Amino acid sequence: MDKNFFSKKTIIITGSNQGLGLEIAKFFALKNSNLILCARNKKKFMQSKKYFSKYKKNILFTKLDISKKSQVDKFFKKIFKKFKKVDILINNAGIYGPKGKSEKLSWTEWKKTIDINLLGSIYVINKIIPHFKKNRYGKIIQISGGGAASTFPFFSPYSVSKIGIVRFIENLSIELKNYKIFVNSIAPGPINTRMLEEVLKSGPNKVGKFFFEKSKKQKKDGGTSIKKIIELVEFLAHKKSDHISGKLISVLWDNWKIFHKKKKILNYSDVGTLRRITGKDRKIKFFDK
Repeated sequence: MDKNFFSKKTIIITGSNQGLGLEIAKFFALKNSNLILCARNKKKFMQSKKYFSKYKKNILFTKLDISKKSQVDKFFKKIFKKFKKVDILINNAGIYGPKGKSEKLSWTEWKKTIDINLLGSIYVINKIIPHFKKNRYGKIIQISGGGAASTFPFFSPYSVSKIGIVRFIENLSIELKNYKIFVNSIAPGPINTRMLEEVLKSGPNKVGKFFFEKSKKQKKDGGTSIKKIIELVEFLAHKKSDHISGKLISVLWDNWKIFHKKKKILNYSDVGTLRRITGKDRKIKFFDK
């Protein structure tokens, strides 16, 4: 990829005060991009802000809770005054939410998880779409997570929110196909961040013995390489991936580095999307009529 492509590109990154979001922000800071970094936790934001002091002219820090509609409205009003053009949205903000058997979870916490991971993410995307339509170009990268493509027991609020946002991205890719606005979801795989620590702190009784032991092993062996995740983010943000849209792409399992060579095939295929498995798919003949 051309070295200077992201220079002066303006990128919004939500949930960018720690973990994956912070690492993505660091990557694009080195590319000399104009960054709009936002997150809920002001204290952690201030800590991460120190790293970016040398890039001060190119970076705007904004406290933002994406689940609060009024805050999102003010945020976009502010940035569209400061920046004439936004090129890329990387939607990373999200929480694990409550863990345990669904009926025992706090309903308030259930709703909070949906409000942030699903409705908040959708609202941020909806707010940027008119701007991208006006420019007739834009990139939206949604960080997905566990439970979007397979079951994730004891994490139902998180799982439900993630499968919802992935389907939304699929729908949006069709709605926006005539505007050169390309939207995709990323399944980053297990990452050794604060969310892993949440799982270990919760214990096997809440998250299930199997997942707890798996998480312990993950911490010991190391999770998905952050570098590999960022490579996929870079690919989807770059013009090289133009016309790839509506896909849920796995960092670990998908051969995404050659996707740009197979755009026509991908555009006419439901590969990389959420679909119901039929009896025919599993050679169980009695299931289908």
